[in-house]
Amino acid sequence: MKRKLWIITLLVVVVGISAGCGQKPQSAGGVNNTQGSEGTTSSGDQTASKTPSEANNGQQQVQGNSGSNGSGNTGSTGKTGNTGTNESETKSVKTTIEAYYTDDQMLELKKVQKEITYTEAKDKYEAAVKSLQSSGDSKLFALWGKVEFKSVSFKDGQLTVDIHLPDEARLGAGGESLAIDALKKTAFQFDEVKSLELLVDGQQADTLMGHVELTHPMTRE
Repeated sequence: MKRKLWIITLLVVVVGISAGCGQKPQSAGGVNNTQGSEGTTSSGDQTASKTPSEANNGQQQVQGNSGSNGSGNTGSTGKTGNTGTNESETKSVKTTIEAYYTDDQMLELKKVQKEITYTEAKDKYEAAVKSLQSSGDSKLFALWGKVEFKSVSFKDGQLTVDIHLPDEARLGAGGESLAIDALKKTAFQFDEVKSLELLVDGQQADTLMGHVELTHPMTRE
């Protein structure tokens, strides 16, 4: 009887030990599973942490491309060349002409070499006519000094000069005759000018200042 109890007790102890040994691997496996899940979570966090970095890299690439395009567009703008062309097209031309004035006694005309400046060929005649307004010499009187030149145009061989004549610009008979001669000599020094039409405020006048009759148009003599 005692032997049977001892055998039963031994069996219980063996079963208990076996049960204890069977639970240890399970707990160890649980720990490993936990660690594995943590490892998976960590790797997932690493994957998630890479996403903003990749987004930043993408933004930097876009910004880099935008900067390249901006600099390229800026470099492709060629305004300097156009400016240089315009400056060459509007370059001033200087030439020397003959202008006519009179002495302080208004006895005769005096021919003077004058330098004029203009930008276009059509402006040459206006510059020549307006040179009669100032002699640059205190001993020479500018017969057209107080006359207002409204317009000067050239077409088909005819030079048309439109003026306004203030009262202070009016001269006596001798001065009026010299003034007309000065204008004619200045205009007809250009071979292409075949006739001269002198208008007062846009209209043909019988006389310039009331003394000398005007011909419309005046031609070379």
